[in-house]
Amino acid sequence: MKSLAASYPDAEKIVLIQDNLNTHDPSSFYETFPAAEAFALAQRFETAYTPKKASWLNMAEIELSALSKQCLDRRIAKMQTLAAEVNSWAKRRNRHQAGIS
Repeated sequence: MKSLAASYPDAEKIVLIQDNLNTHDPSSFYETFPAAEAFALAQRFETAYTPKKASWLNMAEIELSALSKQCLDRRIAKMQTLAAEVNSWAKRRNRHQAGIS
């Protein structure tokens, strides 16, 4: 987080979009840095949590499941063939703007 803040020195606030796992909060700064530095970092960040139904982790799991069922439902012996199949699958999903429901 310190490195991220340093990457945007002119940003008044840095908005973090986090999955709704509640694993991190501003108190983490105080566990890692001296109080003055922790306070300064905590003031730079604003946290927004995704709704549980829109969790990036849930979306990733759904996409991996679709990939598995639609593309990887057989043994693919060569890495080159696997890469080509997955790339083709991804292009097709993107072209059709496949959504997650």
